[in-house]
Amino acid sequence: MLGYTTIGTKNLEKATEFYDALLEQIGGKQLMGLDRIKFYGTEEGGAMLAVCTPADEGEQSCGNGQMIAISGGSPEGADALYNKAIELGATDAGAPGQRMPFFYGAYVYDLDGNKIAFYHMTPA
Repeated sequence: MLGYTTIGTKNLEKATEFYDALLEQIGGKQLMGLDRIKFYGTEEGGAMLAVCTPADEGEQSCGNGQMIAISGGSPEGADALYNKAIELGATDAGAPGQRMPFFYGAYVYDLDGNKIAFYHMTPA
């Protein structure tokens, strides 16, 4: 259902370095890109995360309540993504842990303040 979602950045070079290193942990890579936008995914035609500088050339800002969720594939995978993000300069927004009986999550703010959840969900 999801084609792609886009988040803004103030510095595309730094954001690209961050997401290149982070998403390779789960087999993600840049699938395509232009001067102001990079698309990440695991396969052609699959869901993607786009990182870009604003089209209006204005200031990047984060949406209140906006969050991107990336599956870790397991609680250990969510932990690994969280730890890698922190290593790359992200800020903690909620340490890894069981949130609900069926949901394990960890939260960070990326270099531009975009909120990211790393999660694993089991059947309820």
